[in-house]
Amino acid sequence: MPTTVVLVHGAFADSASFAPVTRLLLDEGLDVRVPPVANRSLLGDAAALRRFVEQVGGQVLLVGHSYGGAVITQAGDADAVVGLVYLAGYALVEGESLGQLQGGFPDSDLAANLVYQQYPLPDGTEGTDVSVRVDAFPEVFAAGVDPATAQVLAVGQRPLSALAFGEAATVAAWRTKPGWGLVSAADRTINPDVERFGYQRAGLEVVEVAGAPHLVMHQNPQAVVDLIRTALAAVGG
Repeated sequence: MPTTVVLVHGAFADSASFAPVTRLLLDEGLDVRVPPVANRSLLGDAAALRRFVEQVGGQVLLVGHSYGGAVITQAGDADAVVGLVYLAGYALVEGESLGQLQGGFPDSDLAANLVYQQYPLPDGTEGTDVSVRVDAFPEVFAAGVDPATAQVLAVGQRPLSALAFGEAATVAAWRTKPGWGLVSAADRTINPDVERFGYQRAGLEVVEVAGAPHLVMHQNPQAVVDLIRTALAAVGG
């Protein structure tokens, strides 16, 4: 049975953030899935992804973008997972949150362009949603992407709960699974040094894409597909 490529989107995005990569992978005849991520809780999102992976059937290569990198770090120890690919993402260690990893480096341009809104929780209290200012999204999150496409993505972004930003990982799946990391060298959402540090610490095979923005899957989908192909070849997919 061929390896299924599961693409995991991050904060301020949804499955459409992978659309160009998804199209290329499908055109190559690969088995691809792009599940939704709730962006509510790191542990909850990872548990949902893990359950999804367990029901795919056969072995799975997890590909996580941005916050999706943290999610695959937590969920990637599932038996079916044979490898991890990080795209401009967070490779956490046990006991570390996104905020802690990012806090060790200078802020990116994202920090000054966030919007905070309240949403109701099941227990009657309120949580905080974090999103990117719609007018700043094309430049900060999607630089180099077709402006019309960036506008559509900006108004349809999926916020990230502040809870997910502060919740610590309990698993670092890269300790037991082979991994690859793509650094978006011109990233204005995550400081590229955050990506480099996390990847080096995890012992990943690293590729840097010069001029790549955070949303590298739209700006340079072929670079993403090439890295996925490298990973698939290594895991026998």
